Amino acid sequence: MARSADRAAVLAALILTAASPAQAADRQQISIAGGRLGDAAITLGRQTGSSIGMSDQALAGIRVKGVQGRMTLDRALARLLDGAGARAVRVAEGSWRIVRAEKAVLPNRPPAPAPAPAQEPESVDIVVTASKRDIPLPHYAGVVEQVGGDLLTAQEASAGTATLLTRVASLSSTHVGSGRNKLFIRAIADSGFSGPTQATTGQYLSDMRLNYAAPDPDLRLYDVGGIEVLEGPQGTLYGAGSLGGIIRIIPNPPNLAMTGGQVSSGLSATQHGAAGGDLSATLNMPIISEKLALRVVGYGVNDAGYIDNILTGRNDVNRTYTYGGRATLRIAPDDDWTIDLNGVYQHIEGRDAQYASRSIGNLSRASSIAQPYDADYLLGNVRIEKHWDDLRFVSSTGYVRHVLSESYDATQADGVPALFRQRNRVGIFSTENRLVRDLDNGLGWILGASYLQSTSDISRSLTYLGPTPAMAQASPIIPGVPIYGFGRRAPTTGVHNEVREATLFGEASFEPLPGLIATVGGRLTLSRLEGRAIDPIAILSDSELARAEAQADRNETMFLPSFSLLTDRLGGVTLYARFQQGFRPGGLAVDDQRIQRFHNDRMSTVEVGMRKGVAGRDPFAIALNAAYTDWRDIQADVTDRLGLPTTANIGNGRIYTLEGRVAIRPTSSLTLDGSIIYNDSRLSQPAQFVRLLNYQGSSLSLPNVANLGGRIAADYRLPVGDTGQFRLSASARYVGKSRLGVGPIFGQEQGDYVDTALSASLRRGAVNYTLSLTNLLDTVGNRFALGTPFNLTGDYFTPLRPRTVRMGVDFAF
Repeated sequence: MARSADRAAVLAALILTAASPAQAADRQQISIAGGRLGDAAITLGRQTGSSIGMSDQALAGIRVKGVQGRMTLDRALARLLDGAGARAVRVAEGSWRIVRAEKAVLPNRPPAPAPAPAQEPESVDIVVTASKRDIPLPHYAGVVEQVGGDLLTAQEASAGTATLLTRVASLSSTHVGSGRNKLFIRAIADSGFSGPTQATTGQYLSDMRLNYAAPDPDLRLYDVGGIEVLEGPQGTLYGAGSLGGIIRIIPNPPNLAMTGGQVSSGLSATQHGAAGGDLSATLNMPIISEKLALRVVGYGVNDAGYIDNILTGRNDVNRTYTYGGRATLRIAPDDDWTIDLNGVYQHIEGRDAQYASRSIGNLSRASSIAQPYDADYLLGNVRIEKHWDDLRFVSSTGYVRHVLSESYDATQADGVPALFRQRNRVGIFSTENRLVRDLDNGLGWILGASYLQSTSDISRSLTYLGPTPAMAQASPIIPGVPIYGFGRRAPTTGVHNEVREATLFGEASFEPLPGLIATVGGRLTLSRLEGRAIDPIAILSDSELARAEAQADRNETMFLPSFSLLTDRLGGVTLYARFQQGFRPGGLAVDDQRIQRFHNDRMSTVEVGMRKGVAGRDPFAIALNAAYTDWRDIQADVTDRLGLPTTANIGNGRIYTLEGRVAIRPTSSLTLDGSIIYNDSRLSQPAQFVRLLNYQGSSLSLPNVANLGGRIAADYRLPVGDTGQFRLSASARYVGKSRLGVGPIFGQEQGDYVDTALSASLRRGAVNYTLSLTNLLDTVGNRFALGTPFNLTGDYFTPLRPRTVRMGVDFAF
C-alpha cells in the first residue's frame, strides 16, 4: 500500500505541473516542510510549476529536511536532496528526475559542501543553450533574447513567428504571408523578395536546421519549452546562413514518468474581416517507465481574412489555414544516454495575397485573379546525447523537405488575366556531431564536425486564362514564353542550386587572468556548389547555358574566425567585446531570362556591450550593445526588368547598430520591460547596375532595415488561491522607416507604425481562460510595399491585421 501511495503521490505532482514547466533560474518563494521525499516533491512541483519524476519509487519514502526561502528551482532541489542519497537530473526545461546518488559518485572527487540555508546563490543560473556549450548568461559574450515557454499563451503559440516579432525588438520580417516571409535579426536584411539566396537568419528546432534557401517555415509554437534568439554573425558555431543570427526553438521533450497533456481552443474575430479559430492538443505517454516515452502535438489554425477584392466582388480573400503536428519518441537506456526520434509536419494554405491599394482603400484592392500560395514542410531528425562526467557528446542528423508554391497576378493593362507561378522545392540533409566540455563560469570547449547538403529547385510558369483568339493579339508578358491560353501553363526558365558543405569547428574559453574570460573559435568549411537551368526557354543558347553552369560548378574553402573577451568582476556588471564572421554561398539566378551567377557574400562584425541583472528576475536589469558590421558582396533578391524575382550582388555595405534594454521589477508580481534599437545602414559601394539607377550620391540605405525600433511591455501576475493565477500583459512595438529594395521604384518607404496588444488570463487549477486583443488602435501601417512584381508602379502596401479579439480556454490533464 505504501508503494502504491508513493507512486500515486509522484504521479499527482507530475499531473498538476504538466502544463506549465518553470524556468529553473527563476527565484521563487519556496516553503517545504521536512518529511518524506515524495511529499516534498509534490509541494516543490506545485510551488514552482515544474515536472519532477523519480527513477525509483522507493526514493519517495526517504526523509528529507525542510527548505525555506527565495531561491531558484535547482538550488531548492540541491538543498532538499542534501544528505538524502539522491540527486536531481535536469531532463529538460522545467523537467527533472530524481535518481540515486550512487550513480553520480565520481572517483577521487570529494562531495560538494552543503550551502548555507539562508544564503542566496551568487551566480545566475539562466543558461544560453544555443551557444552549444550551455554558457551561463552572465558569461555569454553577445546579445541574446530568451522567451520562456511558460510565457507563451495558446494565442501566441498559434501565431507562430509573429509572436517573436512582438517580443524581440531586434527581430523583423517581411509580411508577404505566413510561410513566405524572410526573417531579419538586428539590421542584417537583404531584400523583401524570395529568391534562391540563402536566408540571413538560421532557424533551428533543438539542434536540427529548419531552413536554408527558403523563407521562414513559420512553425507554430505549441508545447515549446523556450526560444532563444542569438544576434549574429554566428558563423563559428552555425556556419553559412547565420549572418544576422539564429533562432532556436526548444520543444518540450517527452516526460519519462508521467501521462498527461493539454488541450487548447480559441475563437477570434477580426474587425473589418471575418472570424477565425484555433485548436491544439498535446499528449505525453510513458511506454516503459523511465525508459521510453512518446510526446505528440497536433494543431489547426484558421486565420481570418480582411482584404476585399472589389474587381471580383469577393471579401476577406486572404484567409489562411494552417495545420500540422510534431511527435517525439524518447529512449533513455540509462541516466547517461538519451535518444530522441523527432518528426514534424505542417501545411499552410493561403487563399490570396494580403496586399491592398491605397487609391481603393486601406483594406481593398482590384485584382483580376486570385493569387493563392501553399507551403508544405516535413522534418525527420534523430538526436543522441551521451554524458561522461563533465563531457557531453551530441549527435543530430535529419532531413527536411520544404515546398513553397507562390503565384502573382501578371495581368497587363487591358490584357486578359494571367498568372505567374513559382515553386521552390528545397531538400536539406544535415548531420552534426560535437564533443563538449562544460566547466564552471562559462569555461570549457567544443569540437565538432558537420555535413550539409541542400538542394533548391525553382520552377516557373506563366498561364494565360483567356481564349486562344484573344491570345493571338496579345503581347508576350515574358519574351520567349509561349502563349497558350485556356489556363494551360507555359514553363519559363528556372534554376537548380545545390550546396554540399563539410565543416570542422571548435571553440574554447579560458581564463588568462582572474576574472577575464577569453574565447577563441574557428570554422573551416569545404563547399561544393552546383547549378543548372530548369526548363530553359528557346531563346537561351546552349553556349550561354553552358557558360553560366560552368561558373556555378566550383569548389570553395572558407575559414571563419571568432574571438571575444568578457569580465563580470566590476560590481556585478558584465562587460564584453566580440569579433565574429559569417557568410553565404553563391549560386545561379534568372535575370531578364538569362542565367546569371551571384557570388558569396561575407560579413564581419565587431561589438561591445554590457549587462547587469537578469530581466524578469532581478529588481533592475540593463543591457547595452554597440556594433559595427562590414558586409561585402551583399546578396539580395530583387526583380529584373521584366518584374521577375531574381538575385544579384548589390555591392558592399556597412551597418552601425546601437541597442538597449531595461527591465524593472518593482514587485514580485509586476515586470516592466523596454528595449530600443537604432540602425544606420548604408550601401557604401553600390554595384555597377545599382549606380545606373540614377541615385544622387554614392551612399544608399540598405533595404528592409528600419532605422529605429523599440518595444515597451508590462506583465502583472497575481496568485489566486492555492493553484490559480491571474495574469495581465500589455505591449506596444514601434517599427521604424525602411525601404523595400534598391532602385527608384523600390525606394518607397515602409514601416513607421506602432503595433499594440493586450491579454488577460485566469488559471484555476487545470483550466486556463484567456482573452486577448491585438492591434488595439486598429492601425493600418505599411508592413510590405510590394503587391505583384508585374505592376511595380501600383500604390500597393500591406496593412497590419486589423483589431482582433480572441477568447480561449486551455485544459491540462
